Amino acid sequence: MAEEKIRILVADDHTLLRQALCEMLEIEPDFEVVAQVGDAQEAIGQAAQLRPDVALLDVQMPHNEDPVATVRRLLQRQPGLRIIIVSMDDHPVLVRQLLALGVRGYLHKSTSCQTLAAAIRERADTGRRVVTVSMPPGGLHPVHPGPGGPQRLSEREIEVLALVAVALSNRQIGARLGITEGTVKRHLRKIFDKLDAVSRLDAVNKGIALSLIRPQNNRTAPLAS
Repeated sequence: MAEEKIRILVADDHTLLRQALCEMLEIEPDFEVVAQVGDAQEAIGQAAQLRPDVALLDVQMPHNEDPVATVRRLLQRQPGLRIIIVSMDDHPVLVRQLLALGVRGYLHKSTSCQTLAAAIRERADTGRRVVTVSMPPGGLHPVHPGPGGPQRLSEREIEVLALVAVALSNRQIGARLGITEGTVKRHLRKIFDKLDAVSRLDAVNKGIALSLIRPQNNRTAPLAS
């Protein structure tokens, strides 16, 4: 019998980032995004209706002047909900308040997709919290590789990344390269892992920073060998 998927609600008012995050989550075989919303009121309403396992919340959203009250309302309606904050706001007082309420994790938006996925998979009965708020701000800006650098991308992965950079969908990329949409998703998963990227935009920025692809006339194409 197949294991049940982890049902996820994503709440972030930045449409591009939210959509990219949802696409990244959908690549994982055990994740299912059941809703994506752009403000706190929508998050509360959708959570009450859909009963997700995990809610990913940004604290800086419309109708979210009091993130503590928003989290309290979510947990009052669904005590078993695992809430993970994914935000640029890492004020230590706010972090402590939300963790004290029962938030399962507080992640900076510059965190890796592996860290986020691990936090989502963390079961409530472990008692663990995932906190990565001490990372430098910057979100999806390009970063330079550390010692040993990132893992090498294959030629096909570079082709896929270049097409992601010109805003093609997975289906369009598959049609362009003559491969299935599922194969595109597998390539993207490997690209995210190798570049330690949290989203499509993050992967493109890092690909440019590492000279794997380059901007050209407001479009991006693979570098010639």
